[in-house]
Amino acid sequence: MRRLAGLLVVPLLLLSTAACGSDDKGSDSASMTNGLPAITAGAKFGEKPTLAKGEGAPPKELKVNVISEGKGAVTKKGDAIQVNYLGQAWDSTTPFDNSFDRGQPFDLTLGAGSVIKGWDQGLEGQKVGSRIEIGIPPELGYGAQGQGDIKPNATLVFVVDILKSVTIPKSATGTPVAQENKDLPKVGTNTDGKAPTLTVPKSAPPTKLVSNYVIESTGEAVKPTDTVVVNYVAALWKDGKVFDSTYTTGKPTNFPLANLTLKGLKDGLVGKKVGSRVLIVAPPSEAFGNEEKQGIPKNSTLVFAVDILTKM
Repeated sequence: MRRLAGLLVVPLLLLSTAACGSDDKGSDSASMTNGLPAITAGAKFGEKPTLAKGEGAPPKELKVNVISEGKGAVTKKGDAIQVNYLGQAWDSTTPFDNSFDRGQPFDLTLGAGSVIKGWDQGLEGQKVGSRIEIGIPPELGYGAQGQGDIKPNATLVFVVDILKSVTIPKSATGTPVAQENKDLPKVGTNTDGKAPTLTVPKSAPPTKLVSNYVIESTGEAVKPTDTVVVNYVAALWKDGKVFDSTYTTGKPTNFPLANLTLKGLKDGLVGKKVGSRVLIVAPPSEAFGNEEKQGIPKNSTLVFAVDILTKM
């Protein structure tokens, strides 16, 4: 399967390696607090922090310090969460990435494996509104290969503000809408969390974008700036072959619409109600045109059945 998430412009964190870890104790000094580098400026929740350089040997296992505890819900695996963060290598005084300067929080599904494992583990069980500091050994970060400006076998330190946490429904819910046009694909209306059927007709594809409700909910309308959490099935009109599906992994994915490069998919979601299931048919002019992309033939009409599960 070729994941459409690959068509997003995404931060560094959406690259992961495999390992596991646990808490670790460390020594304190003038530039260290509870075994991790001290925040020397911008210590309050919402402020861009400045981190000291780590001293001595870094922790060998995952270490989490709660800088300030929020009063919101406790995050759990499977939640969609939104955070601001700053990341820095243990032996550096210069951040390699942060969302504060971009002015755009980062969204992820906790435990879905879309970020480094130190994040999935360190953010679970924390309260919304908290600021935490996470020390991540290489095995839970980018390992021996490193990534970009991050050196191989680097221990990473993050300061993370947890802004939101939303429970993700298993399926779209609402009122089924009649699918009477025989020249359009038919989409199943099951709400059991399993993949809906997607049947493409033998007729010629439409030449303009189609975005129709299959199940219409009562949620808020999706805005172009929203990040939506979705399940989807994607197929080629030509032969009805499914080329991508989140249901194969059982893990919904996040679409920050401002960064979604597939125009037809983005335009087909904007204005639709959260909680709904939508049929989207994107002609080549709204998809990849005369270019082959990730194995999808050029001039392909693409068909999507999308459950808009929630938004951040």
